[in-house]
Amino acid sequence: MTAMNDLAIRAARADDLDLVLAFWEVAAEGTSISDDQDGVRRLVARDPGALLLAELDGVLAGTVIAGFDGWRCHLYRLAVDPGLRRRGIGTALLAAAEERFAELGGRRGDAMVLDHNDLAQRAWRAAGYAVQPQWSRWVKPLAG
Repeated sequence: MTAMNDLAIRAARADDLDLVLAFWEVAAEGTSISDDQDGVRRLVARDPGALLLAELDGVLAGTVIAGFDGWRCHLYRLAVDPGLRRRGIGTALLAAAEERFAELGGRRGDAMVLDHNDLAQRAWRAAGYAVQPQWSRWVKPLAG
């Protein structure tokens, strides 16, 4: 097991996008309409600090998107390499995301979690997040 003091968290750069998309194929469950080169490139260009990468010994070990729209703090794509889970990488990513939100003046974080992803639900619950049963997410794909 590698020591966690070898873990570094940094913002993604444009040259990380192919690596991130390949990582999500292995470490993240499900995809969305914007999980492609163009969507992630626009995210990094618009908000360079939003996509956080955790690297262990220089190798991508985890990701989280910590988006802030000036009003609310949104968390997406918390993903950890399946072979490195339960070592504190997700916790470190969430701490970095919450620190980013605090610096930006955010007051509450929310996360989107697939209903059938029990592992993710347990991780979010352990991090202090709770389901808001009175809310439903409504979506509409926009023509691009």
